[in-house]
Amino acid sequence: MSASSNRRGWGALEAEIMAALAASDTALGAGELREILDPPPAYTTVLTALSRLHDKGAVTRDRSGRGHVYSFQRDEAALRAVQMRRLLEGGKDKARVLARFVDELSPEHERLLQRLLSDLDGP
Repeated sequence: MSASSNRRGWGALEAEIMAALAASDTALGAGELREILDPPPAYTTVLTALSRLHDKGAVTRDRSGRGHVYSFQRDEAALRAVQMRRLLEGGKDKARVLARFVDELSPEHERLLQRLLSDLDGP
């Protein structure tokens, strides 16, 4: 098998790391994760993927000795919500962005959003 056929894409590696963290009862370090993954990527590759996942808000990172341990943080819905919030925070005209977002929703999604917002307001 050639080295290139043994490679996985970033999305696949991140998904494997997320699955391993979600299945673990404890936080794991990069070395522990590397041992779980098959084939095991380079240690620095695991560190880079973990750093990216942390930046996305998908994993938590806690100091452990000289390094860090990582824990599964969010399901996909929560992760997408964080990404949407970050996109909104990056713009200058938030009202206009939100208005355009609502304009782009299907009638079904607009009704769902209205129901969710009214549930937040309470009875």
